[in-house]
Amino acid sequence: MRLFILELKRVLKTRMTIILLLFSLFLAFLMAYIPITFSCHEYTNADGNKVELTGLASIRYEKDLQADLAGAVTPEKVRQAVEDYQACLRKYGVDSSYDLPDGVYEEEITPYAPLLHGVREIFANPNTGIAPSLMEIEPADIDDFYGQCERRNVSLLKQEQKESPAAQAAAQTMYQNVEKPFLFFPGYNSNPMDYQIIIAFLILLFCTVIAAPVFTSDYQTGADDILRCTKYGKTKFAVTKILSALLICSTAFSLCTFIYIMVSNSLFGWDCTKTSMQMIYSAVNLPDMNIGELQRFTAASNILCVLAAVSFTLFLSSKFKNVAVSLSAALLFCILPIIVYMALPTKIGNWIYPVIPAGGVGLQTSILYAVTDFEFWNIGNSAIWLPYVMIGAYIIEIPLFIVLTVYSYIRHNAN
Repeated sequence: MRLFILELKRVLKTRMTIILLLFSLFLAFLMAYIPITFSCHEYTNADGNKVELTGLASIRYEKDLQADLAGAVTPEKVRQAVEDYQACLRKYGVDSSYDLPDGVYEEEITPYAPLLHGVREIFANPNTGIAPSLMEIEPADIDDFYGQCERRNVSLLKQEQKESPAAQAAAQTMYQNVEKPFLFFPGYNSNPMDYQIIIAFLILLFCTVIAAPVFTSDYQTGADDILRCTKYGKTKFAVTKILSALLICSTAFSLCTFIYIMVSNSLFGWDCTKTSMQMIYSAVNLPDMNIGELQRFTAASNILCVLAAVSFTLFLSSKFKNVAVSLSAALLFCILPIIVYMALPTKIGNWIYPVIPAGGVGLQTSILYAVTDFEFWNIGNSAIWLPYVMIGAYIIEIPLFIVLTVYSYIRHNAN
């Protein structure tokens, strides 16, 4: 234990570690606030003057404007919203909301606009996937809103997973377990979830910088030759260095993620966390999660991803004798999932990037986007949802790379 505490102190006292950890805390607060700045509303007051609201004022205005929508999203509410939308466009003689006079959308449609979310999507042509306009949808058809959601889920999976009946069946089972009616509470959007991924990716980079020199710096300075001669300078010393690095990185990541979620939800309002993710993303998303559950699921998955990436970085650190080479290789693997995702065909990329240690917090390959997608690993007559593949891979990789790191360190001594 004393050796472990000494190693913790050694890493935490380095200037670079202190700077990165403090900067991570600053970014957690900053990233939680930035999505607030994207909110803006404009309306005409009683005096006929235009008023522009941004930030928290805009969110409060939106919450007041849509207060009646809070709660269950019933087919009756959705039908009324579609009827009001169609009546508004007919009143102004236009076919699209984009052709409405200035200010009309904000004043007449915004109060119920969230209920229109997903309506066009679920009435899309089952063969072509082309969605009709809201003016083409019969309000009476919306009485079976959730039945239509399930039918659209079936037709979409036939397009997305047409070669895998197992994936179609698995996805349909997942969607049948989604709680209906959906819940909606105004004021939230997808931006805070996107920024949760951005802060996770940045902290991953910081943790990589902290972990890369753990073994390599001692190799480079020659200190390792002395440390190996001590009583605990081999296996126990390697395990101690590994555990201290994992503890520092996991604690830093958990603390920053906790701060981000707490600040973000406090700004947007904690009631928003009860909103079904289907009301923010796609109406046919597979998981039975609200926003709060999605935040926690993403955070927990990201911690596993970061631990897997740090474990792999420690393995690289045990292999290289130069800090610059170790750090460069580790950072390259942090962005490798993005490169794989962009450069390779989808079918090939979906088999590779989910198992790369840093894949779950990639800006385009994050587990959040996998949760909102419909991708599966199809193995014979079985289908595994991609987020489960990613989580399973990280759980395996953490102990695997820890063992490989210890072995590599011992072999380095033999050499």
